[in-house]
Amino acid sequence: MDLTVSYLGIRLKHPLMVGASPMVDDLGTVRRLEDAGAAAIVMHSLFEEQLVREQAVTMQALESGEGFAEAQSFLPTYGDFRLGPDEYLEHLRRIKQTVEIPVIASLNGSSLGGWLTYAGLMEEAGADALELNVYFLPTDPRESSEMIERRVYDMVQAVKGAVKIPVAVKLSPFYTSLACFARRLDEAGADGLVLFNRFYQPDLDPEELQVLRALRLSDSTELPLRLRWLAILFGHVRGSLAATGGIHNPIDVVKAVMAGASGVQVVSALLRRGPEYLRLLLADFTAWVRDHDYATLDAMRGSLSLKRCPDPAAFERANYMQILQSWQGWNGTPA
Repeated sequence: MDLTVSYLGIRLKHPLMVGASPMVDDLGTVRRLEDAGAAAIVMHSLFEEQLVREQAVTMQALESGEGFAEAQSFLPTYGDFRLGPDEYLEHLRRIKQTVEIPVIASLNGSSLGGWLTYAGLMEEAGADALELNVYFLPTDPRESSEMIERRVYDMVQAVKGAVKIPVAVKLSPFYTSLACFARRLDEAGADGLVLFNRFYQPDLDPEELQVLRALRLSDSTELPLRLRWLAILFGHVRGSLAATGGIHNPIDVVKAVMAGASGVQVVSALLRRGPEYLRLLLADFTAWVRDHDYATLDAMRGSLSLKRCPDPAAFERANYMQILQSWQGWNGTPA
C-alpha cells in the first residue's frame, strides 16, 4: 500500500502535515512531531505588520520627522509577536537542522509591498516551500471584490517572482466566486491552495463596553465547508489542494482525501492532545485505507469530488432542496 502524495511538487510519505501553530517554537516539540510521523511542518506566520514596523523603525533612524512615532502606534508592538523577523529566519534555520521532513515557512499579510521580499529570505534560510496566508477582512464599503482579488493576485505574482520554491496560498471561503478566483490564482502561479483560514470572531461585553478577544480551537463540525470546496475545486485547478480546520479523527482525514486533498493539516487536535496524537491518527488512517483495499492514495483522492458529477451546479442545487424538504419539525411533519 502506497500512502505517498505529491504536495506542491514535494513528495510526502503521506498527507498528514502539522499546520501553522505555536508548536514549532520549541525544537523539542518539533522533534516529537517528526517522531510521531508528521510528513511536513508548517511554521507559524511572519506578519506583514511586523515587517512594516521593522521598516518604519529603520527609516526613523535614517530620517528626521515627526510622523513616524504616531504612525507606528497603529502597529502591534514587538512584544505582541513570538519572534521578530531576524529571529524567525534563524529559528527556521534551526528547525531545518533539527528535522529531515519538509519545512514550510509562512507569510501573513493583506497588501502588496516591500514586506514580501522576506519570501526570498525564507527561501535562503532553507524553507522547502512557502505558505502565503492572505488573511484580510474587508470593511471598506467602497472596496469592490474585484479590487480585493486583484490585490491578492498581485501578491501571489510578486512572491512567485521572488522565489524558486513552491508557494501555496491559504484562503478564506468568503470570495464572491471562489472557483473562478482559484483559477485566477492558478494563472498567477500558485502551486497550491490551502482551504481554509479561520476567522477568529470577537465577542462583546455590553456591561464593560469592550470587545473581547477569544481563541476557540476547531472541531470536526468545521470540516464540511472544507470538504465542499475541495470537492468543487478538485480537477479544476493545476495546483495541490490542502485541508486545514476541522481535522480531528481518522475519518476526517479520509473525507478530506476523498474530496480531493493532497495535504491534510492538523493543528487543534494536536494542541488538545499533544504531538503524539498524530501517531494514532496516522495509524488509524492507514488501517482504514488498507481495510478498504486502496492500493494508492491517488486511487482514493478525489473519489467523492464533484468532478465525478456531470453537472455539479445541478447536484448542489438538488442537494440543497432535498435537505430542506427532508427536515422534520417538532410535530414530525416536514418543515
